Amino acid sequence: MNQSKANDAVASFNDGFNCAQSVVISHCEDFGVDKKTGLKISCGLGGGMGRLQETCGAVSGAYLLIGLKYGKYIKEDEAAKEKTYAKVREFSALFKERNKTTSCRELLGIDLLNTDHQIAKEQVKKVCPKMIQDAVEIIEEMLFQGAQ
Repeated sequence: MNQSKANDAVASFNDGFNCAQSVVISHCEDFGVDKKTGLKISCGLGGGMGRLQETCGAVSGAYLLIGLKYGKYIKEDEAAKEKTYAKVREFSALFKERNKTTSCRELLGIDLLNTDHQIAKEQVKKVCPKMIQDAVEIIEEMLFQGAQ
């Protein structure tokens, strides 16, 4: 396992990028996507998609990486779509094994929009690095070490 990629992703988060961005930039260049583009396309997914606290941003970022590796880009390529969807479900199951859920709200245990800003910030700093680490570790196993 390339632990440095997970550590780099957590460092990106600690430097001010959101959870989705941190996961995406850990591997976007492996798929020919420059970091600026990776950061821009994943920005809105932080906080469970714009702080709506739906799917965890680290998970959404991982889904983007799965799409970069397997995603359908030819209209007739239904096999690519099915493989992508299967990999998303596989990732989700593996993430849930570690964390019980992919819900940002459940992972954080608070409502980001209706909790004191400082308390919310502290909870994010406490919880999200592990989610980022887990997401990148699972992506490493699924996309770079395991069966293709």
